[in-house]
Formats: sequence, structure tokens, C-alpha cells
Amino acid sequence: MALSAFNPPSTAERVRGYLLDLQSRITGAVEAIEGPRGARFLVDPWRKSPDEPLQGDGVTQILEGGRVFERAGVGFSHVRGAKLPSSATQHRPELAGAPFEAMGVSLVFHPLNPYVPTVHMNVRMISAGQPGQEPVCWFGGGMDLTPYYGFEEDAVHFHRICHDTLKPFGEGLYLRFKRWCDEYFYLKHRNEQRGVGGIFFDDFSALGPERSMAMTQAVGDAFLQAYLPIVQQRAGIEFGQRERDFQLYRRGRYVEFNLVWDRGTHFGLQSGGRTESILLSMPPLVRWAYQHQPAPGTPEAELTERYLKPRDWV
Repeated sequence: MALSAFNPPSTAERVRGYLLDLQSRITGAVEAIEGPRGARFLVDPWRKSPDEPLQGDGVTQILEGGRVFERAGVGFSHVRGAKLPSSATQHRPELAGAPFEAMGVSLVFHPLNPYVPTVHMNVRMISAGQPGQEPVCWFGGGMDLTPYYGFEEDAVHFHRICHDTLKPFGEGLYLRFKRWCDEYFYLKHRNEQRGVGGIFFDDFSALGPERSMAMTQAVGDAFLQAYLPIVQQRAGIEFGQRERDFQLYRRGRYVEFNLVWDRGTHFGLQSGGRTESILLSMPPLVRWAYQHQPAPGTPEAELTERYLKPRDWV
């Protein structure tokens, strides 16, 4: 594959190699949880055709109908285009319309058991530059947890891993990225948080290219430690139709956020990305109910009253 002129070849190779290895490690861990007879990931390599405006390739891995995960998608993409989409230039207007290169790994896991939270993680790099100018490289990513039934210790554990991962890169980064996550994963039309948060950062290069890349890789590496202990703790809890119905109802909020507010979804669609890969974050089943209100004092009511509000979890 031809490497972008925006970055030294060694940098592009390192980032791409890291992302492919991260995807492999995460899918391997999920298959281990599914067990030797459990569901396996469909591996779907793809490449953009030469006549498309966006060039590049990727690997979409999707697991469906698992013992633990009803749907788990982990996508790697590496694309190049002649014109940076507007969704990626909100903080860098001088790069509007510039040639760009973007690569990343993005995942969303939708467990079968309503007591296991949905999770999202993304790490990415974008490089762009106007002709005749020095190109600019920046990073983004993070991870966030979306429970259907709240457990204090799960939220604390998830945020503790996020905090400890960022601490070597700067004392204030966790609080900054935690606040950013709370503000970003917020359904304005519902006046409601999507979940218990985590960390989120975008357009980040404040530590310089090498250190910013190292921080982004540390976030990707911390994902399994942040999420898998929660899965192992909750996947065996018995549930019935009531819990299942509430899970499907709350998944509707996830769909609403991804389609209405998520910049990553908008970036992929605006830039001519691969639709099936962009929408792998969608749950396999979901339901909406008109003006649904959980009964007071129930665990379902507790979710919005106690957990779907910005809190200091660490």
C-alpha cells in the first residue's frame, strides 16, 4: 500500500501496525469469553474501488448471536481523501477542504444480558494539510460505558482504569477528558446522558506527535482491563422479559445518539466511508415506547435518577 506523504513512512507503518494488532487482541479476548463453542468473529477485509473519491482499506470484524455478546463489532479503517469533511474541521477551520488521511479502530459491544453494559471504544489518527503547507497530525478517541442496570462498583472500576491510564501523561488529563466525555455523549434532545461516561478526546496534539500517539495507544491498550472484569462479573446474572424489554428500550437512546449527534458517524458518512462498517455500532434489536416512564423506586428508574448524571466516580 502506498503510504501518505503527510507522515514519515515509519510513523504511518507504526500506527497502522498498532491498530491492527489492537483489533486482533480485542477480538481474541471476546472469543475467549464466548468459549470454545461460542460465536466467532466474521472477518471482512475491504478496499475502496479506484473510482471512489475516498481511497483506502480496512478490516471489519463482527460477531453476532453469541452466548455473551448479542453483537460485537470491531472495525479498522485506513482511508485517504482529497477533501477533509466539515465534521473533522470544527476546531481547525484552516484545514477545511484539505487532503487528508485517517486511520483508527472503533468498537461497540452489545451484550445479551441486560446486566452487562454496552461499551464503546475508539482510537484514531487524522493527518491533513493544504498543498504547499506542513501537514498537521492529531489524535482522538476514548471509551465510555452505557449500563442498563446500574452498579456503582462497575462505574468506579471503569473510571479508575481511565484515570490510571492517563495519569503518566499529565495530572489534569483524566478530569479534562472525563468532562469532555460527559459533554459529548449527551442527548441534547432528551436532556440525558448516554451512560456513566468515561473519557473522550478529539483534535489532540498537545503533547507533541510522539507523546500524543503514545497516550492514544495507552487508551486503546487499557480497554480490555476496563471492560472485561465487568462482563465476567455480570454475565451470569439471571434475567427475565422485564429486564430484556428495558434493555431494548434503552438501546433506542444509543441509536438516537449515534445517528443524530455522533461526529464519527457523520465523518464516515460525509467522507464516503463504507456504510456497513460505519453502522456496525448499531444494536441488532431495539424498541421505542411512547413516553415510557419507569415506575418510581424500581431499578429501571434508578438508572436515570442516579447513574445517567455526570458524577465524580474516582
